[in-house]
Amino acid sequence: MRSRARRLKRAATSHRLRIRVPLRLRLRRTRGRRLRRLLIAFLVLIAGLCTAAVVAYRLTDIPKPHPETVTQSTVFTDAKGSYLGRRGPVDRQEVPLSQVPRYLQDAVIAAENRSFRSDSGVSPRAIARAVLASLTGGERQGGSTITQQYVKNALLSPEQSLSRKAREALIAIKLDRTRSKDEILEGYLNTVYLGRGAAGVQAAARNYFGVDTEDMTVSQAAALASILNIPSYYEKAGSDPAVTAKLRQRWEWVLDAMEAGGSITAKQRADAAFPAFRFYPPGTTEGQRQYMIDVAGKEAADRLGITEDQLARGGYTVQTTFDLALQDATTELVKDLKGAKGTTLHTAVVAIEPGDGALRLLYGGSDYARQPFNDAVNGAVEAGDALEPFAEVRLGAPLSTLQKTAAPTPLKLASAYATAAANGVYATPYTVTKITQDGRTVYTARPETRRGLDEKEAWSVNAAMHKWPSPGAVQADASVFFTAGAGGGTARRTVWSTGLDSRLALTVVLFADQPGKKKNTTVPARLPDKPAPTDSAADTAARIWELATAGAGASRTPTPVAEGEAGE
Repeated sequence: MRSRARRLKRAATSHRLRIRVPLRLRLRRTRGRRLRRLLIAFLVLIAGLCTAAVVAYRLTDIPKPHPETVTQSTVFTDAKGSYLGRRGPVDRQEVPLSQVPRYLQDAVIAAENRSFRSDSGVSPRAIARAVLASLTGGERQGGSTITQQYVKNALLSPEQSLSRKAREALIAIKLDRTRSKDEILEGYLNTVYLGRGAAGVQAAARNYFGVDTEDMTVSQAAALASILNIPSYYEKAGSDPAVTAKLRQRWEWVLDAMEAGGSITAKQRADAAFPAFRFYPPGTTEGQRQYMIDVAGKEAADRLGITEDQLARGGYTVQTTFDLALQDATTELVKDLKGAKGTTLHTAVVAIEPGDGALRLLYGGSDYARQPFNDAVNGAVEAGDALEPFAEVRLGAPLSTLQKTAAPTPLKLASAYATAAANGVYATPYTVTKITQDGRTVYTARPETRRGLDEKEAWSVNAAMHKWPSPGAVQADASVFFTAGAGGGTARRTVWSTGLDSRLALTVVLFADQPGKKKNTTVPARLPDKPAPTDSAADTAARIWELATAGAGASRTPTPVAEGEAGE
């Protein structure tokens, strides 16, 4: 009986199984179970991603900046602080954020990342665009935050990949959580590339406007921030009309954003005028500045007891004794002096402050790129009658060998005449006034003087230049030129013109050479007959003198005294 009941039950169950249940009904019956499973899978995935992100965040270290982003160049300025040039592999000098005007900080934020002060260091929208572009092979996407740009420029390689972008975001987030916004902004402003070879706002301010960062105007700050968009294109601003016009449009946009954000007032916006840019690439007057930087760089390294390479990478600011305006004016004055056909005319100019030794002017050649040899410092030029005023006096060290030298350098001759102008006090020539690093003064020049001439003999030299018979007739502040030459008549090869008074000793030298018989050699050549070389030298010296001493004292402008047929 029981076995029969079991058979009937199995038959009923089998019948029910053979009945087909509709799919929709089955799905409806299992919907809750499937939703629960999907939710669990989603939560597990989210938990896994969060765990991975936390682990990745904890394992991510903030790398140290690349060596090239911490390397600084050494900047040279003239006596008044005007930018002369630089030395170093990277044109970069760090400045603390306290020396960056607030309106420059705000201009950069307005141009690059307006949410910088409040964001978490990343832009999710920009990251999503970059990820999509990487997955689809589309165009590379920008729009990174300032923090991300700093990470990319200073801490990571320029590689473009999804993994590098992810690491960039992690580092940016960690940087934002562990450092202040000011620290991040300072790092960014000191490393970002702005064109013209300049990394950081300090180098860029000098390259574009010839000023330090702290001296920039609102208009200059907005222009510099505008350049960040495409620095390799905008670096030609000021010399290319199309580039300048396009930059001006972006400059207007940045200023409008600054006004809207409250960084500048409506009056500041209305008063803003598009700034003037230094010409790019550099003009011809900058071609000979390297002569000055060569001399000052060697001296600065010697004073600090380091190599010139260490100086170039040390981020120093070297204030020189030079007068850059006078240097550029001299370059313009001498550029039209020409030699005879087949010869090269050389001009060397040295101006020294008597009794002090400061070199105010050092013209060693027209273009360092074509002739790195410095004619003013190293050029051994035939003396001829240039030393005639010293014929009857005894020179002390280190000038004692000068009278025995047939071919002194223009610098040594100018030093001798500066000694006479200082009543016999010889001052060692120098070109470096002060050296600073990170705002600290590490060297200050002190004139090195000694007695180089007896005082009466110094008066004798002055009298000989004046052609006056009695030393007692020479007044201390009287100024005069003495022009002399070497190689007389039609064979004249060198002309010297020296002027001096208590303020300045100025020497101008003209000499010529021509290719020698052996390859890469030269031999002395005659100066051109017309115009007369003595007239050219004396006139050039007088014009430079007028520029150098304008408003510097009560001494009269010297009258050139020609030597006639000196050297014959």
